[in-house]
Amino acid sequence: MAPRSSAFDLSKCARPNILALEPYRCARDDYKDDGTNILLDANENAYGPGLALNEQGHLAGQSNGTNGTIDVDLLGLNRYPDPHQEELKQDLCNLRNTHAHTAKTITPSNLFVGVGSDEAIDALLRAFCVPGRDKILVCPPTYGMYSVSAQVNDISLVKVPLLSPGFPLDVPAISSALSADPHIKLSYFCSPGNPTGAVLNKGDIQKILEHPTWNGVVVVDEAYIDFAPEGSSLAEWVAEWPNLVVMQTLSKAFGLAGIRLGAAFTDPAIARILNSLKAPYNISNPTSQIARAALSAKHLEVMRRNRQLILEQRDRLLQELPKVHGVGKFLGGTDSNFLLAEMLDAPAEQGGKPSNETALAVYENLAEEKGVVVRFRGKEHGCLGCLRITVGTKKEVDRFLEEIKGVLQNIFQRTSKVDSKEELKKEKEANDVVA
Repeated sequence: MAPRSSAFDLSKCARPNILALEPYRCARDDYKDDGTNILLDANENAYGPGLALNEQGHLAGQSNGTNGTIDVDLLGLNRYPDPHQEELKQDLCNLRNTHAHTAKTITPSNLFVGVGSDEAIDALLRAFCVPGRDKILVCPPTYGMYSVSAQVNDISLVKVPLLSPGFPLDVPAISSALSADPHIKLSYFCSPGNPTGAVLNKGDIQKILEHPTWNGVVVVDEAYIDFAPEGSSLAEWVAEWPNLVVMQTLSKAFGLAGIRLGAAFTDPAIARILNSLKAPYNISNPTSQIARAALSAKHLEVMRRNRQLILEQRDRLLQELPKVHGVGKFLGGTDSNFLLAEMLDAPAEQGGKPSNETALAVYENLAEEKGVVVRFRGKEHGCLGCLRITVGTKKEVDRFLEEIKGVLQNIFQRTSKVDSKEELKKEKEANDVVA
């Protein structure tokens, strides 16, 4: 066959910001699940879907107060799904119209639903930011997809780190940044934070919403809000603020990561923009039908029961993990289904300090030798020596506590042997010099 000739050069054809893109990475890029691992890395719901299932795993639930069951309509898969999802949006509104923050009521006109929260993150960038010119503000440590989506869209980042201790917003620094740069169009805030696990102060968010000169949108990502204290969600608050977007997902507390359903609550004018630019049929029929089932009374009972089990195990980790030699402080808050914990270079009673070397060794040894996968977060701002640990089932927490205890013990024993050899070597060198 004659050699093919083409002028194609990928390095000159693709967009430079895409060629330079570092994709979002997770622990399962390093450690594939073979079905035997304990997965405490991705903040999934270890108790399973928040659905009332029979022994065969089939849905049988009530919706909107009716007695009809909701089943996935496989015979209808030849038809495109509803492009507007009004009923699903109303179910989401029913869930969040608590009137804890406003007497007003949100309606489907306040909603955009997408393929996980990630679609809303990207859609907001495309709606408000001009590539190569505009910027977004983020507060590290925070969710990595904000920066990935920004780079995909050729949008620059302005970083204002969270404060320490506790990871609250640095409101004066944020306000100063917004005043100084009119090209900042969006500010992304995670509440509860990922990986911080802390709910942001409502008053701090209000101060940013009330910025006297900044013409931009405040985006509050509430992926983990159902693990926080009752009344923490600001979703209904969008009825009060035309520049507020509150994102949520069914992936976490609802245990439905596999259906990829997220929502953005916002002013009807912004919702209209987001719904105009989305793909025509972005939510599949099975996703919509399962989501609606999950939001009905019968299945909400299951979600809340599973959530309570998670909160009990979270409290147990808060009590038991600090007793393990080599575990330091918890950083951030306890408002989510994960905890951010320091790993030390020696037991605390021996003056141990937070160590990325130790944390990385614990992460690798747990996964490679024990089949327990957590998440190393030590390279993020303010997270030196930290692992992010998803709260699992009682059985999973039992095994995690046992395995991390042994792993840290082995790491310190190896370190002690190395230190002893170094001391002997130094002593011999010193003796040789004296001789």
